[in-house]
Amino acid sequence: MGNEKYVIISADGHCGLPIHEYERYLDPGFRPAFATWVAQKEAERKLKLESNYEFIMGWETSNEEGLRGAYDPSVRDKELDADGVAADVLFADADAVTGMGSPPFDAGLAAGMQLDADLAFAGARAHNRFLADLCSTSPERRAGIALIPLCHDPIRAVAEVEWAANQPGIRGVMIPTMWRDRPPYSSEVYEPFWAACAAANLPVHTHSGEAPHEDYNDHLGIYLAEVVWWAARPSWHLLFSGAFERHPNLKFVVTEAAAYWIADTKWKWDQYMGGGHTTKKMAALLEGKISKLPSEYFGTNIFAGASTMSKEELRRRNVLGTDAVMWGTDYPHPEGSWPNTFAKLQKDFVDIPVDETARILGGVAAGVYGLDLAKLQPIADRIGYTPTDLNQDPDLMASPTAERDAKWWLEDYGITPTRP
Repeated sequence: MGNEKYVIISADGHCGLPIHEYERYLDPGFRPAFATWVAQKEAERKLKLESNYEFIMGWETSNEEGLRGAYDPSVRDKELDADGVAADVLFADADAVTGMGSPPFDAGLAAGMQLDADLAFAGARAHNRFLADLCSTSPERRAGIALIPLCHDPIRAVAEVEWAANQPGIRGVMIPTMWRDRPPYSSEVYEPFWAACAAANLPVHTHSGEAPHEDYNDHLGIYLAEVVWWAARPSWHLLFSGAFERHPNLKFVVTEAAAYWIADTKWKWDQYMGGGHTTKKMAALLEGKISKLPSEYFGTNIFAGASTMSKEELRRRNVLGTDAVMWGTDYPHPEGSWPNTFAKLQKDFVDIPVDETARILGGVAAGVYGLDLAKLQPIADRIGYTPTDLNQDPDLMASPTAERDAKWWLEDYGITPTRP
């Protein structure tokens, strides 16, 4: 690709109104419950300010203008431009500090904890209506992810998918990470939903954040140790229940749950399919559920929106799969790279071949979300970065066998891939 500018598509961004303003998108019958919920959120913010005032006020004051991009499209485009980002994927819950940009009734990243199905769908629909309006301002730069409280009511979930599929700029759906006491996602009750998403070409997402907080007794370390597992867990429910066999076009994306787990997942799951004499009995039991090695579903059906990938994950990119992982800024969350994305890219991608960089920074996301690279290239030419800008060698290209060579377990366990 020479020294042309990268088309960067952030696979993890967030949007959301200040909570009071969601009222105009909410069905009127839920406004009394909404008033109670708003009062609860305000009380929660007050408590957070009491315990972490300096950080919260520092973050909100120093980034006051940029944070408005959570709901103001002109500000969002300005911030994307400044970060060199041509397009981004928009999840809910813009305020990761005090929760004052969350969908009504916490129907976003914590939707599985909302036990009332009517409130879950009301909150999701209010956010989805706002999302459709936001995405319609620049649908070529937006990949809105609609909220679908799937485990609360699979029938209503299908109707919401059908609505979302007709909204400009909405390019995916997010389901609760946890189903709690409801049927697991491997259950047949969800089959019409997977079919609807595949037919509409809307990738299904989970997003890190939700976990069984009631189990942790305020021990944050336990939450940090487990939260990635909860977000990734639905992917193997779909894979081993045969959902990707029944719906080859179905895509599942695990977002902001890192990517390191993919490497060990690939080799261990492939081993289950008959790599070594000890797993022959398991391979027989899995027969008929999947037709390929588990690792071969990554990059076709399973993806990771790994946000600001660590340097270690970038070093392991070939075993993770440069066709499966997507980089993101996590704008406007403080744990992301915004507003210092350029410095982050310079530091982390200096030794990465340009063809692999192009895939991780935008190529994979363009394919997953149906974004038009030809339309985005002029934006990238105006605001983006070249390999030279990122201190890369413009002529450094990946070995054609890099990803095949990284799959050490195929030789070690005598496993034959189903595709070259």
